[in-house]
Amino acid sequence: MRISITLLGRFGVSVDGRPIPVADWRRDRAAALVKFLAITPTHRLHREQLMEAFWPELEAEAAGANLRKAVHFARRTLGAPELITLGNDVVSLAPGAELSIDAEQFEAATKAALKSRDPAEFERAADLYGGQLLPDDIYVDWLDGPRYQLQQRYAELLRAGGLWQRLIAHDPTDEQAQCALMQRALDAGNRVEAIRQFNQLRDNLHAELGVGPSAAAIALYEKALALSSTQQADPSDRIRASLAWGLVHLQSGEFDRASEIARETRDQALGANLAREVGQASALLGLSANMQQRWPELFRSEFIEWVRARPAFVRHVFDGHLCLSEFCLCSAHGHAGIAEQSRELLAVATEADSVAGRGLANLLLGEVALFSGELDAAEALLEDAEDLLLEAGAVAGRVLALERLAEIALERGQKWRANRLIQRGLGEAEATWLSPHLNMRMQALAVRAATSREKAAEAILAGDRLLTNGACQPCSMALRTASVIALVEAGQLQEVDRRLADAERIAGMWHGGPWAAALWEARGVQRRAQGHEVRALAAFDEAASRYGELGRPRDAARCLARMADKAPA
Repeated sequence: MRISITLLGRFGVSVDGRPIPVADWRRDRAAALVKFLAITPTHRLHREQLMEAFWPELEAEAAGANLRKAVHFARRTLGAPELITLGNDVVSLAPGAELSIDAEQFEAATKAALKSRDPAEFERAADLYGGQLLPDDIYVDWLDGPRYQLQQRYAELLRAGGLWQRLIAHDPTDEQAQCALMQRALDAGNRVEAIRQFNQLRDNLHAELGVGPSAAAIALYEKALALSSTQQADPSDRIRASLAWGLVHLQSGEFDRASEIARETRDQALGANLAREVGQASALLGLSANMQQRWPELFRSEFIEWVRARPAFVRHVFDGHLCLSEFCLCSAHGHAGIAEQSRELLAVATEADSVAGRGLANLLLGEVALFSGELDAAEALLEDAEDLLLEAGAVAGRVLALERLAEIALERGQKWRANRLIQRGLGEAEATWLSPHLNMRMQALAVRAATSREKAAEAILAGDRLLTNGACQPCSMALRTASVIALVEAGQLQEVDRRLADAERIAGMWHGGPWAAALWEARGVQRRAQGHEVRALAAFDEAASRYGELGRPRDAARCLARMADKAPA
């Protein structure tokens, strides 16, 4: 009997050439049993190892009963009892069969390539890596070690073989690979390709890590710009180089110099009519100000004065400040402080007949009303904002308005309306360079708006895929906490600790927002499900207190209602 198991990129099993449909693995633990045994070098484990991994919260008798069930269903799905054996307290996978596992084949081929140094062997081994180990199980603890080892092994293979394009596909932020390809292009006199590689690196680093290229990469880029060529470089090239140097100064703590570069670069982008670069320079300026705790002071010069002087570019400036404006709105009574400035912005925008300025002001005022618990006022302002921002072509702002309207629908128990708004927002977000941020925020609402456990699971899985591709960490917090609560309510406690640990690590990096309160609320839901009622009540009380300090009464009321174990009014 032959059994073939795929673990890289997906999970799949075939027996004697017959693929087992994915739908046949209806029992999660049956599939998990096969996966665990498959990644274990000997393909056999003591029953206590499996019980501890799968049911750590259960007594030995209950965990043992669950293991026997998992073995039963795994045998039934495989269609042959002899493919999973249980004897002498050891569970074995296919002990008497011909077993083929793609991860083992990749390891063997990699070892051969590294020994032979034959380019063809490197290519052959790389072809066997079908993708990340079991990507649909990213929060399963016992997969962490094998997954990391395989990823590192693959990167080692690609680096040793000089397979730079594959390495970039594997890790878009790998500067060694991008710089190697830039140098290769420069050696061939191909300035355009070197510039393209730098732009790809720059975009990948920003999307995945929120940082800029290294000084070495920028130096190669400037070398490409200096090459004589009959092909003219894009007008944005030198502006991108300037922005990259600004990020280097920001990351070095030279905030004043980063701000200076941001202003100079934005002026250049305005002169070249480069809207995206205007937004990116604005983001650099905002980050520098935030590091110096001066972003609220920047509001007037960045929004009010721009509406007066250059209303056509207001939406692009806002794009650059989107995450920071949301961060400051969410800080302790931050929305109250920004409300006054937003009302002034509205007056100036009305006088200047700036549609984008009026839309932005209504958006911010709508958010202020939402956080303050004034749902009717928030809805009216946000609907006006959506209409105005649509007219102005301000996509990111419009998607943010849709996000907040979906939140209001959820507050009112209107999941059907929330889902319609979420789908509109996800569709619109793809038209802006801020889509990684906006999609993350929308996906958090999709988890909350799910009408069944199955739909919640689908929404969480879609969100997890966004997380694996890199994410703006503050923007990811709502998704992380929503996923925790949904999983607990579905009785899937095994993934919760890992998700909470990740969320807590990220929250510790960004002080001042609602994330600590959201984490306490999620902890309360978890502790109640674990049967720790006293600890749950303490967590809900802490969450309510923190939301209250932020000036968010409806969020505080929801946590107090959880204490009473009833839905908030």
